[in-house]
Amino acid sequence: MEFGSVVQFLEDKTILITGATGFLAKILLEKILRVQPNVKKIYLLLRAADAKSASQRLQNEILGNDLFTLLKEKWGADLNSFISKKTVLVPGDISYDDDLGVKDSNLREEILSQLDVVVNLAATTNFDERYDVALGINTMGAKHVLCFAKKCVKLKVLVHVSTAYVSGERTGLILETSYGRGDTLNGVSGLDIDEEKKLVDQKLNELQAEGATTEAIKEAMKDMGIERAKVYGWPNTYVFTKAMGEMLVGDLKENLSVVIIRPTIVTSTLKEPFPGWVEGIRTIDSLAVGYGKGRLTCFLGDITGIVDVIPADMVVNAIVVAMVAHANRPFDDAIYQVGSSVRNPVRYTNLQDFGFDYFTKKPWIGKDGKPVKVGRVKVLSSMANFHGYMAIRYLLLLKGLKLANIAFCHYFENVYTDLNRKIKFVMKLVELYRPYLFFRGVFDDMNTEKLRMAAGENNIETDMFYFDPKAIDWEDYFTNIHIPGVVKYVFR
Repeated sequence: MEFGSVVQFLEDKTILITGATGFLAKILLEKILRVQPNVKKIYLLLRAADAKSASQRLQNEILGNDLFTLLKEKWGADLNSFISKKTVLVPGDISYDDDLGVKDSNLREEILSQLDVVVNLAATTNFDERYDVALGINTMGAKHVLCFAKKCVKLKVLVHVSTAYVSGERTGLILETSYGRGDTLNGVSGLDIDEEKKLVDQKLNELQAEGATTEAIKEAMKDMGIERAKVYGWPNTYVFTKAMGEMLVGDLKENLSVVIIRPTIVTSTLKEPFPGWVEGIRTIDSLAVGYGKGRLTCFLGDITGIVDVIPADMVVNAIVVAMVAHANRPFDDAIYQVGSSVRNPVRYTNLQDFGFDYFTKKPWIGKDGKPVKVGRVKVLSSMANFHGYMAIRYLLLLKGLKLANIAFCHYFENVYTDLNRKIKFVMKLVELYRPYLFFRGVFDDMNTEKLRMAAGENNIETDMFYFDPKAIDWEDYFTNIHIPGVVKYVFR
């Protein structure tokens, strides 16, 4: 595989980034503007009612961010002028149609005539998202972006960002292979994406005809997503709809150059634009901070299991290098899994040690102003152990409260209802995250390794576009970069 300088490729290019307010999209935008100020134009598609609200989102959710500190230092008072010259806000919605919901016809035609690259980062990542919403964004949205890209007269490449967990609960070495339209994980036949869309519309019409409340419709759509995913072997709505999105992209791409990037669990930046920047709450971050605050008394999962994490800047670097490598190469079957489980695995037991070390040296200060003392947590290594733990610790108490509530004429009604609600919530969360707490797979990244090697052989700027997980010292990363970053940016 031969390709030239990444920085030179980006010069004078016009790029569309969807999902522009998302975590990876912001890092990608910052990276391009920082390393190649001579990029021609970056169109930022974001959900907004109009140009004014799009501009407010740009200022509040993107440029007002600490992430852009280096650019602010470089450009000073000229930053706003530079940003306005290089970026164009595009109010739209990829779930809408093949025009991505772009209502301004002049702007739409301008984009179609100018684009060199499309990077689709728009997604909803909630495991139990409403099925209509997830299908609209993750599945039909992927199709709409592809159809839009095919209308661009000078497009060189489309990069579609998916997730490594489209593999569901597979075990062993999970390869960088594609999903054909209608493929399922459990061998059940009959998956028809168009039919799934019809089923959703039918269900929504039924609920509305019944006069269901907004909340009832929301819950019914959430339940439907999980149910449909499980029919075909996926554990949740998110990965099911992302898998179907990949199917449509692969099936309909024709002679368009397409790259599919599958990151694993994306964590804070390793190095750029500075170490430790993170946004949004990830599962392992909730566990870390819950532990630091003294609220996490037990851990459910295989403590020896591998947790596949990868810093966000490495994912962005892989996106950019893959974009350059596959420009104008329509016949490449380019799928890249970007993770660490094969080349530099880290385990839950390591995370426990890193958390203990960090919060012992830098304890969380509680509301009473005193440092919270942390210790080793109880490990529940199976679902049976978890159910036993819950029964002894909470369910017996709940049954006692129920009897007392009846005996004392519902005197304990509020206490009973609150505890019952919390227990149901915990049980639902556990069921949602169970596949990942006991995950037995590792993600092959042979294609990604070949891309790294090709970048080195072609003397590409590997110091600038690094994405080798073997270069990560996990103990240093978690104790000195990631956990401090989470504490600072997510739970400050």
